[in-house]
Amino acid sequence: MNETTKSPKGVYSSCSGTVNAEVSPRGTLELLSQEEVSRLNGVRDSSVYELFRRCALAVLNCEDVTDDASEVFALYADFSIEIAHRARGIKLILKNAPACAFVDGQILNGVRDHLFAVLRDIVFMSSAPYAPTAAVISQTNPDSLPVRDSQADSAGTVSNLVFNILRNAALLRPRMPPRLIVCWGGHSIGREEYLYSKAVGYQLGLRGLDICTGCGPGAMKGPMKGATIGHAKQRNREGRYIGITEPGIIAAESPNPIVNNLVILPDIEKRLEAFVRLGHGIIVFPGGVGTLEEILFLLGTLMDTENANITMPVIFTAGGASRSYFAEIDAFLVSTLGEQVRRFYRIIEDDPVAVAVAMREGMVAVSANRRATRDAFYYNWLLKIPAEMKRPFAVSHQSMATLQLRHDLPAAELAINLRRAFSGIVAGNVKDSGVSMIREHGPFQLNGDPQILQEMDRLLRGFVAQGRMKMGGKAYNPCYRIAGTPG
Repeated sequence: MNETTKSPKGVYSSCSGTVNAEVSPRGTLELLSQEEVSRLNGVRDSSVYELFRRCALAVLNCEDVTDDASEVFALYADFSIEIAHRARGIKLILKNAPACAFVDGQILNGVRDHLFAVLRDIVFMSSAPYAPTAAVISQTNPDSLPVRDSQADSAGTVSNLVFNILRNAALLRPRMPPRLIVCWGGHSIGREEYLYSKAVGYQLGLRGLDICTGCGPGAMKGPMKGATIGHAKQRNREGRYIGITEPGIIAAESPNPIVNNLVILPDIEKRLEAFVRLGHGIIVFPGGVGTLEEILFLLGTLMDTENANITMPVIFTAGGASRSYFAEIDAFLVSTLGEQVRRFYRIIEDDPVAVAVAMREGMVAVSANRRATRDAFYYNWLLKIPAEMKRPFAVSHQSMATLQLRHDLPAAELAINLRRAFSGIVAGNVKDSGVSMIREHGPFQLNGDPQILQEMDRLLRGFVAQGRMKMGGKAYNPCYRIAGTPG
């Protein structure tokens, strides 16, 4: 039944109770083969069905405020979804679905679109030649859709896979000039930071720029919301609000309602590659560990000598009381990766107009660079992403403890290992499999050079003190322990 309650933000909405419903697509993915239906209904591969069920639950749970995936799955443990063949196409049969996805018994159109985007991407990724066997799934991250080992062995093949997933989702627009701005930042941010990200998005929208984020709340929603107003004032009805996610994190960062193009990549590495291949410029707002993981992926890629001729404008920006945030990030990056890292980004404090103007000018430079190098506007083929950045990192207590965090490594290699360390902390914070590991075996331990570990500890403790590691008002219980420091 539906029940109207008041959410923590003071907005009245139908966010408790469950609904049974049948949902039809709106002109997309109306036909599936019998083999595809049996696979997603669990007849042939229950692991693929469970991934489909969890991702579907995440998009249906559209007004939730927790970032603990295990809580979501436990709350709706009796939720089920089934694909039914009908004479005129398919329907999804939902049982015990979150009521917040419905109004007056009808599913919200935006949620419907997200639901069928989940179906589209999991059908595609679970089919040959990408589908792993059930044994491969059980031996790797259960929150992901890994490709076969032969796929992962070739960096070029992985890029082709990312390309094919984005093309299948109709995100590649060959005749569109560069204007897609990737915005990264935390899902657990304060009101002032959210409003600043919205103000930046508004200025981007006034200048005809589109937005791509990780699709969740906070700094992933703010730029999109601001851009909708900027686009509306310019009578721009073609605004794109792209959300890129992956199965292991979607329940912790459910798609926000502004996303009008949702795509699910198999794992975090391919998600990050999709951002940098699809986007033309990147803006980073304050965030927590996940944001730092994204920064390290980006900088570790741009620092590769083979990318010397690539133009990718990158801006770190924060406003108000958070203006010192990127000074701390900058100090961490310089202390670990060296002074040369500053060549790949600029910091603009508390000035949405300056950020948007810089990005608009950056799009002119990107356009000229792509023309000069004969690279596509819609997909950055020439960007060289180090093979180790592409390879999925299987998070475990052993893999975290054996990461090489040493100053004698080349800066690009250290960036890879630092990204993996922060990726493991993200898993321990919000991914169901990582949370389960921490509950069973205790925190991950990180080892390495004392200076690097001290810098990491200082930064992470700052994130905890600023409330950047959790949302919903809960005290943070660290999922990591740094060697040589108190627990």
